[in-house]
Amino acid sequence: MTNTEIIAHRLYNQQITETQFTKPEEIVSWLVAVQAQEYAMAKWAIGLRLNGVNEPAIEQAFNEGRILRTHLMRPTWHFVSPADIRWLLALTAPRVHAFNAYQYRKNSLDSTIFNKCNDIIIKNLEGGRYLTRPVLNEAFMQAGIVTDGVGLSCIMMQAELDGIICSGPRLGGPRLGKQFTYALIDERVPPTQALTQEEALSQLALRYFTSRGPATVQDFVWWSGLTMKEARIGIANLPPYFIHQKIEGHEYIYAPGNPKEIEHPKHSFLMPDYDEYGIAYKNREAILLPKHLTATGEKPVFPFNRMVIINGTIVGTWQRTIKNKEINVEIAPLYRFNDEEHNSMQHSINRFKSFFSGVTDDID
Repeated sequence: MTNTEIIAHRLYNQQITETQFTKPEEIVSWLVAVQAQEYAMAKWAIGLRLNGVNEPAIEQAFNEGRILRTHLMRPTWHFVSPADIRWLLALTAPRVHAFNAYQYRKNSLDSTIFNKCNDIIIKNLEGGRYLTRPVLNEAFMQAGIVTDGVGLSCIMMQAELDGIICSGPRLGGPRLGKQFTYALIDERVPPTQALTQEEALSQLALRYFTSRGPATVQDFVWWSGLTMKEARIGIANLPPYFIHQKIEGHEYIYAPGNPKEIEHPKHSFLMPDYDEYGIAYKNREAILLPKHLTATGEKPVFPFNRMVIINGTIVGTWQRTIKNKEINVEIAPLYRFNDEEHNSMQHSINRFKSFFSGVTDDID
């Protein structure tokens, strides 16, 4: 399997070159979890994988709770489906807590304080109320719990990881802006059946390699935050139709797919910050141009903020500017585009502008 075939499969499996879905929540469910600390760009990541869906439609799905945003897996924000949030938290929260343990100790946070904060959160949110972080912090301070921004982030993340809270709708107005709120997960998410750890590992492996293959066990460990042992348990339970193929000393795992997948991917797009097309893999060599094809001989490096993709490969970077409420996109190519590439990229720029049309005050 060549790099071209690897990226063709990935583009197809990630619903970028062709999508089988029409709704934002369907994309999030297919991908299991979508990194989302850059909120506007995370919405663009979903829009990139749908046809004719613009930013307001995704914002509506978020506000209605069809898409949730919380901390799980690697300790960062992710979009996740209500049907998946509980079993994903049960599986990955222990690893995130272990990662956060140093910050908990540094900020003098222990189980006594966390339990007290959780009680305050529940008391203030129960009954279907949605509150912002500053408002909840005022309740903490009234109870004698005073901490800085990092400590407050730890308190809120701990409550998320323990399955107490998740995202509520964004509230506010023209002067206040749209503010993020929290909601009680038990009031925001219908009951779901619990999974055993092995069932959860198997489910996560199945959906990761289905939506992101071909990928390696190292890729899966990086993306999920699981241990190598846990990852191998999930991989061992993959259905027998999955292909395990050695490529340059690494075993790539993927499901056999449509012949369209292995066609050379004539497709371009503006890749959002931390998009799953880059962030889901530890080894990203497949999507990098060979050094001799670039003007500088340099390769982009992690975290792939706002990369220009043509035919599945990173060929430059992009930035947006806003003037008089109009979105402008500036491209910094790694080499001189030919006419076909230039036209393809102009189409991608127009698609990005169309997605955010009318919402220029809410782009990160």
